[in-house]
Amino acid sequence: MKISKLASLLIVGALVGPLAAQAADKPAGTTKTWVKDSVVTTKIKAQLAASKVSSLAMVHVETDADGWVQLTGKVATQAEKDRAEAIAKAVDGVKSVDNQLTITGK
Repeated sequence: MKISKLASLLIVGALVGPLAAQAADKPAGTTKTWVKDSVVTTKIKAQLAASKVSSLAMVHVETDADGWVQLTGKVATQAEKDRAEAIAKAVDGVKSVDNQLTITGK
């Protein structure tokens, strides 16, 4: 009888373990906050792609729940760097932009 209880506990543990791991992968904060962040990021990326400047499509965008945006990656000119920052600042929900873009000069 003790062996079957132990086996049952092991099986339950094996089945619950992956669920706990899945829950741990969820971004910190509420789902609403995470969705808001991803919407702002998506809007910025869409505007960068629509700008028709090829290097702006390669800009990486990170957004947090407070409206803070960080731009990273490489652009060819200072004008492209400034354009990417202006595009990000113009998106609703963005409060500040940390422009870490590197100018390659190519």
